[in-house]
Amino acid sequence: MTETSVSVAIPSRITVEQRVRWAIADGFVVAHRNLLQFTRVPTLLVFSIVQPIMFVLLFRFVFGGAITDLPPGISYVNYLLPGIFVQTAIFGSTQTGIGLATDLKSGLIDRFRSLPMARSAVLAGRTTSDLVRNVVVVLLMIGVGYLVGFSFDNGLAAAIAAVLLSVLVGFAFSWVSATIGLAIKDVESVQAASFTWIFPLTFISSVFVVPATMGPVLQTIARNNPVTVWANTVRALTIGAAALPPGESITDLLAKSLAWIAAILIVFVPISVRSYRRLT
Repeated sequence: MTETSVSVAIPSRITVEQRVRWAIADGFVVAHRNLLQFTRVPTLLVFSIVQPIMFVLLFRFVFGGAITDLPPGISYVNYLLPGIFVQTAIFGSTQTGIGLATDLKSGLIDRFRSLPMARSAVLAGRTTSDLVRNVVVVLLMIGVGYLVGFSFDNGLAAAIAAVLLSVLVGFAFSWVSATIGLAIKDVESVQAASFTWIFPLTFISSVFVVPATMGPVLQTIARNNPVTVWANTVRALTIGAAALPPGESITDLLAKSLAWIAAILIVFVPISVRSYRRLT
């Protein structure tokens, strides 16, 4: 009896570069899947747009006439819209947690976890697709703003920077929302929990009014609120030096804005990834 030797090719060790490349590719596949939902269920995008439009119209035409304590030479519509861009991106980030909770409830996350794909792809794909959606919504809000009298007064480059900063804020908050969605898991509860803290965070800020018009306690909260920093930065990029708070420069505001975004990502990306890995 003759022995036959069979050579088996042992795969080489997977490098870090390959893992990163596969994770990015898997993330884009998941992001594409999430974006297809907006073409198949267009009402998802419609309702993402309706709420910020309502805020613009209400504050522009209902409350705008009563808000007069503004920086010299700035109309209320030009003061309001930059803050609305930031608020819209933050509100839009709640869809990340709601979407993850929906996928958990339907069993889709379990199917993803059984596939040979990067664990980070589900979260990265979800936050990336919501980033793209926020870009679309903010651009539509700019169009609405122009219809009600808003305009960019500080050049094209500053306008692009204002949009990018707004959507980066939304991207950072998407990871916060992902953490909430993975922790609570119930769709209705995630939605309620998200808006419970986002409403006071955005309203006790410089999004709609100058903090100096608030009471002493609310002034302190508003001035130390990161939403105020982001709204002031987008406003300064949009309008120019006239919108800068006293003692601030655009460089200082940009540095603070990016530092807050980085801090949120540093804290919540690892927490959300860990929460995803612990799902049973």
